[in-house]
Amino acid sequence: MKLSAIAAFVLASATSFAKTYPVTANALSCRSGPGTSYAVKRTYAKGHQVSISCQTSGTSVNGNSIWDKTSDGCYVADYYVKTGVNGYVTSKCGGSSGGGGGSSGSYCKKLNSAGVNLIAQWEGFVASPKPDPIGLPTVGYGHLCQRKNCAEVKYKFPLSKATAKQLLNDDLPKYTKCLAGYLNSKVKLNDNQWAALTSWTFNVGCGNVKSSTLVKRLNKGENPNTVASQELPKWRMAGGRVLQGLVNRRKAEVKLFKTGSSKQAYPKCQ
Repeated sequence: MKLSAIAAFVLASATSFAKTYPVTANALSCRSGPGTSYAVKRTYAKGHQVSISCQTSGTSVNGNSIWDKTSDGCYVADYYVKTGVNGYVTSKCGGSSGGGGGSSGSYCKKLNSAGVNLIAQWEGFVASPKPDPIGLPTVGYGHLCQRKNCAEVKYKFPLSKATAKQLLNDDLPKYTKCLAGYLNSKVKLNDNQWAALTSWTFNVGCGNVKSSTLVKRLNKGENPNTVASQELPKWRMAGGRVLQGLVNRRKAEVKLFKTGSSKQAYPKCQ
């Protein structure tokens, strides 16, 4: 078999096994670049399954700045693709997975008990898969189902609070990874500061964290306590209105962030 034929066969085989995600918009434009100003190359109907080759940041659509590059070579707003998570599900276009920050990878992948308990408190406990306010099924403490009936979850339903905590701990490394990818190695955070920022990331999604003023200010070397106190409370809106639950969550995150600790979590885990 000629090399070109072999290559074509391998590519076709890889594509056939690639994970796909359903489009939620009635007519989703796939554009030449990651933004609404780019030319429309094709349109996907609602329910069409798209294969995502990589993701990047672009024009924010309803608070989500992630854009997905499909196997067709064009970009769609991640807001209109049901990936089951609020953040990146694959590698970043033109770079490594998670955003390509300055961390060496020795940061804390998981959180201290104060951070885990804070997230659990504000996410709320759901024993069996149940649609959230925008129709995506969730279970445990904020786990967004990625397959029908949350088939990817290895714990038996209904979950106990103990198994829900285990599921949460399984989910957290994805969020610490993207957070670490957006911070440069000059930023120094203790375990309470790291936990508070991961709670925020878990809530608002990796794409929003990447484009945030909070991250930009930390990377410029500003005082972390000052930045967190001023920036976290701004993230209090959903659906165009202020939600008291988010106001209270941000207060709890700021309180944890400013709780002293000698244990470093980023860029190196102690």
